[in-house]
Amino acid sequence: MKFIDLTMPLGIGTPAWPTYEPLQVKYFKRLAPNGANGQIVTHSNHVGTHLDGEIHFYTPGKDIASLDFDFLAGEAAIVDISDVCGDYDVYTPEMIEERVEVKEGDILIIHTGYHHFGWDQPFGNEVRYMVMHPGPDARFAEWLVEKKIKWVGVDCGSADHPMNTKIRDWMPVQAAQADEHFRKKYGKPLAEYFTPDMYQMMHIWMFPKGIIHAECIGGDIDLVVNRRVQVACFPWRFVDGESSIARIVAMVDDDEYEELMAKKATMPKTKFGDAWDPEHVERLGGRGRAY
Repeated sequence: MKFIDLTMPLGIGTPAWPTYEPLQVKYFKRLAPNGANGQIVTHSNHVGTHLDGEIHFYTPGKDIASLDFDFLAGEAAIVDISDVCGDYDVYTPEMIEERVEVKEGDILIIHTGYHHFGWDQPFGNEVRYMVMHPGPDARFAEWLVEKKIKWVGVDCGSADHPMNTKIRDWMPVQAAQADEHFRKKYGKPLAEYFTPDMYQMMHIWMFPKGIIHAECIGGDIDLVVNRRVQVACFPWRFVDGESSIARIVAMVDDDEYEELMAKKATMPKTKFGDAWDPEHVERLGGRGRAY
């Protein structure tokens, strides 16, 4: 068995979710004169690829250390919706099930394509990555419960629609754009589509039910879209942790790994060596507007 890394590279340039502490690295020891290099690292739990735990939004919930590998690893559906969703769009259960079979008890990873706008990508666009990505409707959240999904992963800043978070207040220019978009495409203003009772439903509704999520997935995800595959998430064994930076991988047999690496050899790469699919970027209009 071989691993396909679905993790975003993490460095001091990696943006945390808006208003959260970013990664900071400081040397406190050097080879000369101390005989070893040593670093002090500070950060929030919401930077780079990370797993949101229940107590992030649900006080009596499980901490990260309580999550066992039967939960963190298993059968998954990785679904590409970049052909039907763009800036500020809403995705639905039907969009998922039209593309990949989703079974009861699965892990579900949604490839919006917006990882292509991450800090590590040649089309990097932080505002688009954090503020303009697609997000789910209320039926999607209810469907997750019906399907008994273990956990959800997304390749963008949040598992919620950005305009169903505090970002709507923090980014008024983009909120106005989104409102216009919702009126035209969905027939109602943003405030009537995402009502106060729906606020951050992927967090507030889901975490008490034990359905948590990973955000900012990336790496070589373009190699494994629209298929079923084994997936595992490796957060810290973090006692009292509300969330955790994590490594996420897809697992394939040796023969398929060779096929995927041959495919990767034909694809363009980021500066960190991850493959990216130009078709996804083209569908989403290239880098897009930065502000």
